[in-house]
Formats: sequence, structure tokens, C-alpha cells
Amino acid sequence: MRQVQQAVSLAEHNDPGGAMTIADRLLAQNPHYAPALKLKAMLLEDAGRNTEAAALYEQALRYAPTDPDLLFKSGTYALLVSDREKAIDRLSRCVRLDPKDGDAQFYLAQAYHLNGETDLALTAIRKSATLEPTNGPILQKYGEYLLSAEKYPEALDWLTRAQKVDAALPGIDYDLGAASYKLMDLAGAEKSLTRAVQAQPNDFNTLDLLSTVQIHLAEWEPARAMLLRALAIKPDDAAALLGLGHCQVELKNYVAAVDTLHRVLHADPTQLQAHFYLSRAYAALGQTADAQHEAALHQLMMQQFTFVPTEAKEADESAIVPQARALLEQHKEDDALRVYQRHVSGSYRTPGDAWVFIGKIYLFLNDRANGVRCLRHALAIDPKVRGAYTYEGILALHDGDLPGAEKDFQAELARDPNYQQAIAELGEVRYRQQRWADAARLLAQSKTMTPQLLYMLCDSDFRLQDIAGADLAAEVTEAYGRSNAALMNDLLALLRNNNQQDLANRLSADINP
Repeated sequence: MRQVQQAVSLAEHNDPGGAMTIADRLLAQNPHYAPALKLKAMLLEDAGRNTEAAALYEQALRYAPTDPDLLFKSGTYALLVSDREKAIDRLSRCVRLDPKDGDAQFYLAQAYHLNGETDLALTAIRKSATLEPTNGPILQKYGEYLLSAEKYPEALDWLTRAQKVDAALPGIDYDLGAASYKLMDLAGAEKSLTRAVQAQPNDFNTLDLLSTVQIHLAEWEPARAMLLRALAIKPDDAAALLGLGHCQVELKNYVAAVDTLHRVLHADPTQLQAHFYLSRAYAALGQTADAQHEAALHQLMMQQFTFVPTEAKEADESAIVPQARALLEQHKEDDALRVYQRHVSGSYRTPGDAWVFIGKIYLFLNDRANGVRCLRHALAIDPKVRGAYTYEGILALHDGDLPGAEKDFQAELARDPNYQQAIAELGEVRYRQQRWADAARLLAQSKTMTPQLLYMLCDSDFRLQDIAGADLAAEVTEAYGRSNAALMNDLLALLRNNNQQDLANRLSADINP
């Protein structure tokens, strides 16, 4: 150990070569000597040879698994290469050994945050902020995590503390503006974001958020000017274009508004609010038919949007699909179930939900046997579980077994008559049965945003001679299905076969600019 201390002293006195000589000599005598491995890793790190340093830290950790410094280094390097699970393991072990290590808590919070474990991230960053009350970046990070967790009053408090510690923290005025905006303190948000724009005049997000605040304050001309600056950076940003179109409508520049709002829909046809502003612009220009059409489109898309699943469980499940899928591909079903149980929690979770989720992913992987097994197990342990019958019905529909599919969808609806996915899929059954009126009714009732089902609604409306309804369904199909080239070709052919050439040409121009 005396030689290690001598080497450290040499390194501190600008003699890394002498220090490395000692480290190499010690390792020649004992390749498993952790202090020498750790020393050499530190010297390599100081020389910018981080890949070699990381490997040596890992090697040293094998021989000194309770060394907090090695656990910290291993965890932070794992974080750098996005190995979040390893980072969490190493850094959580580090803080158990040294609970007062504020830096370790800080990086552990980052690992949890990147892994979608919000509560654990907040716990770790809170400990870090408590341990380091004068560390501006840590206080700011705590405020940012609170902001992302929608804890806006607490976020504003901690961000204000960070600003008091260091008013020059990068991004602090933007963070304060975002927190104030979420609390609807629009004057405060505008003040902070104006400072942020002065500090970063070419930052798109800052310009965009300041314009949003100014729109809420009905400051149409300043908002328009700010959006033009933002669009000079990202010319095709649909949200910024939408804001500009809104400003142009309020400033009574209707011709420019129509042009801008069509650019919005060309960039992103799902921006349903663009139809609302277009209806206002057309009405002001005296183009009544166009105004009525845009208003009807807005109403239809708004109804669908209202029925988009917004439950916390839906968001939690979506976040873990890639990880669960990868585990199932490796035949690690138990691990996938644990991922679900760790990430999806709360009063909305039922005993069978995890098995429905896993069964659904198996079906997406074309593993029918395991998919059906999991769905039926979900029903066995939780007869009221949502979705199991629906996914079995989708499988039957895929096989062309319409009676079997209908039986499953009806079983789902017997438990939950408002389950939108089951209503939509039952609509597909009726479509395949050529029961056009029932198909149109169910597909419309489902408020589906699935492009293939919207195409069926469009076709059903044409067959029922509901041309206006079919045209609206066609536009919504294009809005949500533009990236599906085969479906778009079918849609254009359907329109032309039903003598809707003008609409087909207009949609074709959007699909194939």
C-alpha cells in the first residue's frame, strides 16, 4: 500500500509516468491487486484513455466488490454507454455503502430517470440535493425531474434555489419559464423565457415556448415574430407552424393563415387544431363550404382524440414494450413479467394485466402458442381482466374465423360495453360480413384512429351512399395512415372508383409531395 501511496503522490506532482511504472510493477507481482488496478485505471482516465480505464475498473471491482469508488466508476461508465440496469446495480450498491456520496446519488438518479423509474429517480436526486445544498447543477436537475414528474410547485421551488446558488446555470431561465408556464404564471414565464432567449437566441425550444406563452397572453404580434425566428431554425416544425397560423388568424391575415395551416397539415396531418383555424380563416374569407368542411373534420378528429386511451397504465406499458419484447425473444418470460410488475403499478393494475401484456407481445412476435397460453392464464386468474378476449378475437380474425372472433369480441363487451378496441374489431367483423350499416356504425362508435379500420369505415360509407361521411373518413385515414404506402394506394383507388377524383388528387399531393 505504501508503494500505491507513493504512486499517487507522483501523479499529484505531475509525474504520471513514474506513477504508472509503480502500478505496472505491482501488477506484475500480483495481477489481482485491486489498489494497483484502480490506480492504473485512474492514470489511464487522466490520460483520456477512458475505454481502457473502464475495463480496468471492472477488473478491480472483481477483486474489491465493496469498494465504493470502484462501484461509482463502474456505474458512471455504464451510464455513459446506456447500460442502465448495470448502472443502477453499481450505483445503488455504492450509495448503500456510502449513503453520503451526493455524486453517486446524482448519477443513480439519472440512471433511474433514463430507465423510466420516476419515483426512484426523485428519491435519489432529492438525497443528492440534500447532501449538496450549494451545488447548483444538482439542485437544477432535481427541479427538472420534478418538472418532468408534473410536480410543478416543487419544481419551481428547487429551480429558484438553483438560480440563487448560480444564476448563470445553463438553461436555468428556460427551466424556470417552463415551470411558471405549467403553473399558468404567464407573466413570470414570459419574463424568464425572455431572459432565456437573450442567453440562447437560436435555441428552438426556448423560442417556441416563449411564443406559446405569448399566444396565451394574446400577444399575437410578438408571438408571430418569435415563431418566425423559430421556424428559421426548423422550417417544417408542425407545432410551430400551427402557432404561426393561429397568430395569422387572430391578426386577420387570413390568406397567409390558410397557406400556413395547409403547410401544417402537409407536415403532420394529425394536427387536428389546424382544421379549426382553417375553418375560421375560410369563414372570414367567405368560403363557406370549405369552412364547413374543415369544421366537420375538426369535430370528427376531436371526437376520436377524446377517446384515445390516456390511462397511466397505457403509458407505462408503452414505455416497456421494447425491453419486454427483447426478454421474450431471449425466452426470459419471468424477467419480462418482473419488468411489468416493476414499471406498471398503481390502483389501475389488475392481477391479469401483466399476462395480457405478455400474451399480446407474444402474438406480435408470431408466437401463437405462448400468446394464447398467457391470455388464457390472465382470464383464469382474473376473469374481469381487460383485453384478453379482444386479442384472442384479433387472432381468430387473422385466421378468417369470423364466428370465433365475434364470440371473443362479444365476450369482451359483455364485461366492458365501452371497450373501444373491441367495438372497433367487431366493426371489422361486420365489414368482412359485408354488413355495411353495422360496420359503419360500430367503426364510427369506436372512435378508432387505426388507419386500416378507418379505411373500412370510408368504404362502408361509400357503399351506403354517405359520400360526405366517406370523404371525411378518407381524410382522417390519410391523416393517421400516411406512412403506410400500400394503404394510401388503396385509399386513392377507392376514392377514384367512387368518383371522388378531386379529393384523391389533393390527398395524393400530400402523400407524394
